[in-house]
Amino acid sequence: MCGICGVLNFDMDKYILSEEIKRMTDSLRHRGPDSEGFHLEKNLGLGFRRLSIIDLESGNQPISNEDDKIWSVFNGEIYNFLELKNSLISKGHTFRTDTDSEVLVHLYEEYGVKMLDYLRGMFSFVIWDSNRQKLFCARDRLGIKPFFYSLSQDRFVFGSEIKSILKSSSISKKISLSSLDSFFTYGYITGNKTIFKDIKKLLPGNALEIDMSSGYKLKIWPYWKLNFAPNHNKSEMQWKVELAELISESVKLRLISDVPLGAFLSGGIDSSSIVAMMATNSSKPVKTFSIGFRESKYNELTYAREVSKRYGTEHHEKILDPVSIDILPKIVKMYDEPFADSSAIPTFLVSEFAREFVTVALSGDGGDELFTGYNHYKRVDSISKYQINSKKTRDLIWGNLNKLIPESLVGQGLSYRLTKDPRILPAFVQLYYNQSQRRNLYREELFSKINTDIAENYKLKLLMSSTSKDILSKMQELDIKTYLVDDILTKVDRASMSNSLEVRVPFLDHKIVEHAATIPINLKYKNKNKKYILKETMKNYLPEKVLNHPKQGFAMPLDAWFKDDLKEFIYSKLILNDSKLYKYLDKDFVNKNLQTHFLGMRDYSQKIWMLLFLDEWLNQNT
Repeated sequence: MCGICGVLNFDMDKYILSEEIKRMTDSLRHRGPDSEGFHLEKNLGLGFRRLSIIDLESGNQPISNEDDKIWSVFNGEIYNFLELKNSLISKGHTFRTDTDSEVLVHLYEEYGVKMLDYLRGMFSFVIWDSNRQKLFCARDRLGIKPFFYSLSQDRFVFGSEIKSILKSSSISKKISLSSLDSFFTYGYITGNKTIFKDIKKLLPGNALEIDMSSGYKLKIWPYWKLNFAPNHNKSEMQWKVELAELISESVKLRLISDVPLGAFLSGGIDSSSIVAMMATNSSKPVKTFSIGFRESKYNELTYAREVSKRYGTEHHEKILDPVSIDILPKIVKMYDEPFADSSAIPTFLVSEFAREFVTVALSGDGGDELFTGYNHYKRVDSISKYQINSKKTRDLIWGNLNKLIPESLVGQGLSYRLTKDPRILPAFVQLYYNQSQRRNLYREELFSKINTDIAENYKLKLLMSSTSKDILSKMQELDIKTYLVDDILTKVDRASMSNSLEVRVPFLDHKIVEHAATIPINLKYKNKNKKYILKETMKNYLPEKVLNHPKQGFAMPLDAWFKDDLKEFIYSKLILNDSKLYKYLDKDFVNKNLQTHFLGMRDYSQKIWMLLFLDEWLNQNT
């Protein structure tokens, strides 16, 4: 696992300065503390920081083919690299190392951009083909590994993190108002946008090519698409057997490492399933790491201990206190842009904790999206069934009901207007602020600028282009394309890599993802039972308590902390200080929300965290 960066000047006579690539690479040292590498070739510069996982002695980058005409920098892991390597050797390719990164240059020599079809893993990489004068970039199918870039008339700049790109020359830090709206709507920034107008993300499952052979030509295209196409010709038993085999194989592939390896164990079904399969495929006790809270509502340590006991893991635990909020500036710096998921703190701390013992950890991320594990699947299913054919009756019933629904629930998708078209419901769940609330939150002049293209439009477009037949599959597809990549995987990548820890996600092996997309929805969500098929598959592997306890997630007890321990800190930070927030927001509205929370009238803890994060981000970046 590594950090990559680089610059391509479109003027071939404008050489890259080594100092610029060095600055960019240094900013990624946390992603790769073991070594650095550079390749400069006239108007091209590649930079690399290495976290040694496989082939510790000779796996440095940038790496080239036999005649040094093809160069690559790569972040991630290719789990089928040994199989690919043997195939390439049989075709006449010569290897100098035992690392997976060298496979990429030879695979590109053999297949060109079609090489992506052969890769099984998590990755973002750049390949420079000096013979053809082409720069080829790609990101893995699910977006496990990040890839940011800035494109101008003069140059192309890329990096594993935004901070690296900002270390390049002449990159503007102008804020994107549409991205700010996305942040206040969903808590993260969707699609290919970032908080900075001139910096973009390469979407998951996409490739990018710059052809310099005859002028400058840019091409971006999707090389992979997930289709939800249920197969009704298999029995439930067949699905269970196949799923168990795929999960076991995926975990086994991710146990390949030349450094110590362990697993995050929250006590939920996803991480517990991964630990169970690790123990089944390993001859040594699995090292497991858990974070808990003193507040029982948020504490799953009991269930983690059940799994640890069953499989004899080498188990490590840590309890978090409210003092953990002190790391807010560090967390903000880590993410480079506004990010409202407060579980970033425990994710960072469990990564820091695990890094004391291991260099690689497996996690259960992705299970909720693949098997309908979130509570909003149940909510969307319930709402979508209340469709009334008569417009007059529908408006009457839902209009009156809407008046009774608490404001917080309206923001989660229960507004009567949405019932006119159930296909759009998923775009309006899991909102921090709905459009009506944002009208009051923003300064009037800001709202007038943003309101022409609201954040919900991005998810609406994805939903309307979906070919999924049922609303829960549409919800899954939307979550995979937005929440999973822009929140969950972003959170895990930054939190782990800031601690120089590699996290592997077996559920997001594309073979499992493609397989799960063919499982009929009535086997994922059966009789209001979320993750039905996964629970049935893991029945022989996990304790009953773990399988059946209510989902708790990896949330922090902010509701309690913000009313008591941290109340004065919040008020001082957001109201008494001259916060930069109020260049964008209405201070009276923010203060009203704080008082509502402090008095216990509503739980606005997540919104408060969002404001604290943005306040600190603005202090660091403007």
